[in-house]
Amino acid sequence: MKLICIGRNYTKHIEELENEKPTDPVVFLKPDTSILLKKQPFFIPDFSHDVHHEVEVLVKINRVGKYIDRKFAHKYYNEIGLGIDFTARDLQAKLKEKGLPWEKAKAFDGAAVIGKWLPKDAFSDINNLNFSLQKNDEVVQQGNTSHMLWKIDELIEYVSKYFTLKIGDVIFTGTPAGVGKVVANDKLKGFLEDKELFSITIK
Repeated sequence: MKLICIGRNYTKHIEELENEKPTDPVVFLKPDTSILLKKQPFFIPDFSHDVHHEVEVLVKINRVGKYIDRKFAHKYYNEIGLGIDFTARDLQAKLKEKGLPWEKAKAFDGAAVIGKWLPKDAFSDINNLNFSLQKNDEVVQQGNTSHMLWKIDELIEYVSKYFTLKIGDVIFTGTPAGVGKVVANDKLKGFLEDKELFSITIK
């Protein structure tokens, strides 16, 4: 399975990092080795001094698809989740300056948190979902899927032009504003419509 991640999908996050608003979704991949194992802490890697949390709504693909039309995209997932795309921001900045790929800053071991999954049918409208991240019991990120530049079904249509989607693949749909540095002993909790879907400790 692969993790397909979307960058710059919320306007306020684009603005906070002073990035250019994209004309198409920004796509990058994480390998399955980047998934943080269940009930394990996140260890800050020794190659970064500025790792940021980025909370994101996740979609799990449930069938094989290629060149998926947007109107059929809803048939390719039946579970919604929440996770974190950890980013070594200092390393990413160096790579971007040189025009190099981001993978070392985004796809290292443990850089992807995948929380509990909930049935899509549990929500009346997946394009109007509230989600948030708490750090040490304080809300640091909050968003709503209605603010996505590209909605979930649009992302599936776009991504499937380039990559065959397979059962178990996970799409990270982008992060809202409020990303920030994590330090040892921080406790992070993620909520989707007031349901806690993950809780992790930083080491």
